[in-house]
Amino acid sequence: MNVTMAPALLAGAAAAVAIGVPTPTRLGVLATGSSGLSRSPGQGRGPLALLVLVAVIGVAVAQGPALAVIAIGAVLLGRRCTSTRAARRGRDAERGQAVEACAVLAGELRSGRVPADALTAAAAVATGPSAVALEAAGGAARLGGDVPAVLAMGAAASAVPGFLLGLSACWRVCSATGSGIAAAVERLEQALRAEQAQLRAVDAELAGPRASAGLLAVLPLAGIGLAAGLGADPVHVLLHTSLGLVALAAGLGLDLLGLWWTGRLVRSAGGVT
Repeated sequence: MNVTMAPALLAGAAAAVAIGVPTPTRLGVLATGSSGLSRSPGQGRGPLALLVLVAVIGVAVAQGPALAVIAIGAVLLGRRCTSTRAARRGRDAERGQAVEACAVLAGELRSGRVPADALTAAAAVATGPSAVALEAAGGAARLGGDVPAVLAMGAAASAVPGFLLGLSACWRVCSATGSGIAAAVERLEQALRAEQAQLRAVDAELAGPRASAGLLAVLPLAGIGLAAGLGADPVHVLLHTSLGLVALAAGLGLDLLGLWWTGRLVRSAGGVT
């Protein structure tokens, strides 16, 4: 391996540390689907990751400002990708558990439990802002408060605002008319399940474009490695020549533009990036 490739590889390691390469512990959490959803993106990395990150940036700075900027940019981009993935996992989990919480709420109401206890039981099944809103609504029901208003307030921060707004509307209408709320909640559950099925279908259709975009984004790194393997010195050209710096800046800009455009297309198609 060419010696000049070492700084570039270390810069890539910075991005890997920032993104968070799956360790056996993290793989176990993901496999069990347990409390990893509630952990912050940077939690559990340990001091070793921080030391590696500082060392990588130090080497990049020693090799020149261009590589330092690339390493720092890779770290920031990696952190952004990590937080985006964590937020997406949280939204997916909240959507899935909202359906189950609605089913629990309907079942509890159908069995004759008081609304306060039914909302608390549903909150135990839900996750994220939906669980907080259901718990608050249960407390409001015990104190004789405005349950529909509490549910509607929690919809703004939820990944499934339709669930909380629909439940709020059902609660308000049934309270005003005196009709049974259990049947209304059951119909809301059926609507949520249909919406979930549609979202899964859209995500399945968009899995290919997402994978293609990710592959195209890392292909330039493969090209640099191939050139180095053939005896060229692409890192020196890219980092220590004027033409190479211009090409590097243009390539990174186009790469980021492509990722942004792909994300925009996915969002417009109804997917979640």
